Order: sequence, then structure tokens, then C-alpha cells
Amino acid sequence: MDDDDFDDYDREVELALYREYRDVVGQFKYVIETERRFYLANDVTLERHDTEHDFYFELTMNDVWVWDVYRNDRFVKSVRVLTFKDVNVEVRGDKDLELPKELALDE
Repeated sequence: MDDDDFDDYDREVELALYREYRDVVGQFKYVIETERRFYLANDVTLERHDTEHDFYFELTMNDVWVWDVYRNDRFVKSVRVLTFKDVNVEVRGDKDLELPKELALDE
């Protein structure tokens, strides 16, 4: 496989992942971002744990979709993340985001 073929394959896989995200995002209540992953979930618990010299976050999610191009099955029953980095948890709005027609992907 030459570089152009690999780039084309990589673009197609990313586009397929985006399309899957667009199709499933409406099924989830929360959007969660960590330093390593992006998740959609219907149940989220975030706890801060203090240690003697530092602190970390424990993030527990249920009914989860994982943004990861290398996973065969992105739907997961539960996920637990321990991290010292930032965690962003957002409640999705009821209104789905609609891209302007000039930015929409043709299918």
C-alpha cells in the first residue's frame, strides 16, 4: 500500500466514524471528553479523589459510545477512567446540531 492509498483509506475510515457519530449522537444524554478519548453516554459519574500530594478524577460511564477509529465495536456497556488530566462533561441539548448546507457532507 503506497502513501496515497493509505491516506485515502485513513480519510474513508474517519469519514465513516463521523457518520456513525452523527447517526448515534441523538441516543445519548452526555458528551464526555478526556485527554485520551471522546465519549457519548447516558449515565456519568465524576469524582475527585485527593491524595497526599495531588488529586485525580474517577469517571464512570454507562451505556457508552466511544470515538475510536480502531475499535470494531464502539458501543460499550460501561467505562471507567482514572486520570490526572482535565475531564469535560456536557449535557447535550435537546436540539440536534445542524451544519450549514455548505459544510454538510454529501452522501
